[in-house]
Amino acid sequence: MLRYLVYGITFAFAAAVQPGPFQAFLLSQAVSRGWRRTLPAAFAPLLSDGPIVALVLLVLTRVPAWLVTVLQGLGGVFLIYLAWGAARTWREDPARQSAPAGGGPPTVWKAALVNLLNPNPYLSWSLVMGPLLLKGWAEAPLHGAALLLGFYITMVACQMGIILLFAGAGNLGPKVGRALVGVSALALAGFGAYELWMAARSLGLG
Repeated sequence: MLRYLVYGITFAFAAAVQPGPFQAFLLSQAVSRGWRRTLPAAFAPLLSDGPIVALVLLVLTRVPAWLVTVLQGLGGVFLIYLAWGAARTWREDPARQSAPAGGGPPTVWKAALVNLLNPNPYLSWSLVMGPLLLKGWAEAPLHGAALLLGFYITMVACQMGIILLFAGAGNLGPKVGRALVGVSALALAGFGAYELWMAARSLGLG
């Protein structure tokens, strides 16, 4: 059981610290909305991974290539939309950015949608976590449970750490916060453009 717990912790840590669309979204939200409003976003994988895991485990070795392509395209569009929102925040008066923005959908649901439209969790679960979960569960259900427990506890803890780190950097001053929002806007736009380019290339359009 300990072996599967370590597997889950190790893979979750590696996935959490890798730069990607989800991390760029957390940066944007932590700096512009503050850590209190953004912290629930750390639990977004618990909301979004359910459908992903169910789909991947049902068709573990038969996930159609077009599904990944469609997810990449949709994810690219959504990331560019988020980049536009971050850019609008960046253009505001820096003095106004110290107050967290209110209104709009809760951050945790936005974060869950970012993760749901990101093909990386599908690939991770189909290539690594899915087979490992099935293997561990076949040996003993407790092994599979240990894998999931280690993975999600570590994932949520790492995301919380990222949010607090980004929010702390934003608290260094309005100019620093504004600069970080600008960086997050560029990162979100870059990841969005990359996802669209990869989708177009997969479809033979690029």
